[in-house]
Amino acid sequence: MPALATLMQEMQAHYRVPCPPLSEIIAGLNSMPACAEILVCEDAGSVLGFVAFSGIYPGPGLKPGIFLKELYVTQSQRGQGLGRALMQALAALAKQRGLARIDWTADPENSRLLAFYDGVGGTRNPDKLFFRLDGDALEKLAT
Repeated sequence: MPALATLMQEMQAHYRVPCPPLSEIIAGLNSMPACAEILVCEDAGSVLGFVAFSGIYPGPGLKPGIFLKELYVTQSQRGQGLGRALMQALAALAKQRGLARIDWTADPENSRLLAFYDGVGGTRNPDKLFFRLDGDALEKLAT
């Protein structure tokens, strides 16, 4: 867990977003919801990349699928095929479990990321809009 948590700290720095202390990240990993899963790519005890995902249902045709939440490869290993290997492992897992699709979001301004997802066979879905409910809006709706 500490190696994965350290890579998650790197990811937060990469995205320039606040990051909790390492102990909180490890606690979060230890208390993940049952539907959340993480596949890692490691070498000699170092975690080089990971893909975090959850099962979803229903989808088109009332078929189950996967929602990919995060795909991250350490800066020093980018361009070596690890991201593609993680996506292949996720696709194989989906196929093994009888799941019909993998969905995800991507930053529309990150052309390198979009090219990567295009390269693994992802298709852009312009008829969907991503929403988020958090912070004050979440509190207000919940009460």
